[in-house]
Amino acid sequence: MDWLSLADRVLDGGEITDNEALAILNCPDDELLLLLQGAYRIRKTYYGNKVKLNMIMNAKSGLCPENCGYCSQSSISTASVPTYKMVNKDTILQGAKRAYEAKIGTYCIVASGRGPSDKEIDIVASAVKEIKEMYGLKVCACLGILKPEQALRLKEAGVDRYNHNINTSKEHHPRITTSHTYDDRVRTVETVKEVGMSPCSGVIIGMKETKQDVIAMARSLKALDADSIPVNFLHAIDGTPLEGTNELHPRYCLKVLALFRYTNPTKEIRISGGREVNLRSLQPLGLYAANSIFVGDYLTTAGQEKHADFQMLEDLGFKIDFAPASYAR
Repeated sequence: MDWLSLADRVLDGGEITDNEALAILNCPDDELLLLLQGAYRIRKTYYGNKVKLNMIMNAKSGLCPENCGYCSQSSISTASVPTYKMVNKDTILQGAKRAYEAKIGTYCIVASGRGPSDKEIDIVASAVKEIKEMYGLKVCACLGILKPEQALRLKEAGVDRYNHNINTSKEHHPRITTSHTYDDRVRTVETVKEVGMSPCSGVIIGMKETKQDVIAMARSLKALDADSIPVNFLHAIDGTPLEGTNELHPRYCLKVLALFRYTNPTKEIRISGGREVNLRSLQPLGLYAANSIFVGDYLTTAGQEKHADFQMLEDLGFKIDFAPASYAR
């Protein structure tokens, strides 16, 4: 496969075929750098050498009634994780201050559960209004399945983006969770778009899906027109149904990231949960396809030390994309 010609075709507005998508995932290891060179050609066209940084505030942990097989916070998990109700506004504001001081452009407020209560929406909305006034950060919320009126309230409060991952393919979804459907997830993404928030939706790779499932995920997110696509790599946690699953290796993870770039050329591709344990020493190479990462800890697992992430970006010669709106302290 001529990966650079394929990249040029994508840049000319063409789409890759299913056979070409499969070829990316099956790319011989001795062609991996050429594949990434093509992915970087696409990435550089739309994002240059800038990297968007994101930070998670785990605003509500555990206590979730869903039965998602990957999640340590689910009702069927026996993992030992912190459990607490929605934190107060001041705690959310303190997290935003840390994000601003670390030059992290997108602050992600995440809460466990099937969907937020109106009281939880009140807390988040109130905090976001002050975050916008004080720091001008981009705010992403991830609170579960949304009602249209809740989505509108978040939009009016200043939430820029809403995350609700499809997680896997429609066909594989029932093997991962049965407490909600794939269509429930898609419906929330569409609700977010209808009120004018930027849609963020991504996947978890390594949950015993096929390569055809991975291709279906990339195509589904293109059809959904998700602006931001977090690509998580399963960090199997003891006490969850996927405990002990270890299907990934760093080179395959790079091929997955390349697939998402070739399939969704103009979109923010974020290397998300599990990058440290799955990409390992090849983490820097992932940024030749992706243009965004999480910095700091995830929900119930630890991330790489912040200084290591900043050093990685400096070593790559990449620049942090940090341009908060004007604010008044």
